[in-house]
Amino acid sequence: MRLILLGPPGAGKGTQAAWIKAEYGIPQLSTGEMLREAVAKGTEVGQQAKAVMERGELVSDDIINRIVAERIGQPDAAKGFILDGYPRTVAQAEALDRMLAERGLKLDGVVEIAVDDAALIDRIGGRFSCAKCGTGYHDRFKPLREAGVCDVCGSTEFVRRKDDNRETVKIRLDAYNAQTVPLLPYYRARGLVRTVDGMAPIEKVEAAIRQALTTAARP
Repeated sequence: MRLILLGPPGAGKGTQAAWIKAEYGIPQLSTGEMLREAVAKGTEVGQQAKAVMERGELVSDDIINRIVAERIGQPDAAKGFILDGYPRTVAQAEALDRMLAERGLKLDGVVEIAVDDAALIDRIGGRFSCAKCGTGYHDRFKPLREAGVCDVCGSTEFVRRKDDNRETVKIRLDAYNAQTVPLLPYYRARGLVRTVDGMAPIEKVEAAIRQALTTAARP
């Protein structure tokens, strides 16, 4: 199974990828992890990526594409893989097509986890957690029973991730909509896209993806 998971930050791709990975025995390949792995291994392209990042520059498509090509050629990806965060653009999608064709391979499907932007901003923008026990809360959907006190351990210290605020989430969504959403018509033209409702409860999203995967190879 060679699969792309598409969806904006906070759509739940990581949660869903976890069970797909376990069930199909295939690796989840995220751009960040592939970059870190290539740098850590000191491969030729990894060294190039490291030099670019140390200069504070963005890693080019050419380097990203070569890192992906290197990674999907590894033994654990022989049975397939889940791509998460790649491709981000149509140009990267075209590069992926070429690298798969060179190996006599093809994509089996593209699962889009669709979300409502405004609802997603609300969902992510209000998250925080207890600094002591890690219990997660939300300003609106899971507030503290007693203001300023953790329900579980009684701590009065809480933390918010830097990117869990409405402004940052909106910027990331805008980038996703501008750069990555154009992949949908690109893959729909080949009958590869299966769309599931990412705003549904987690178990319903999983059930919908299971159904999508049964038909992923039969557009």
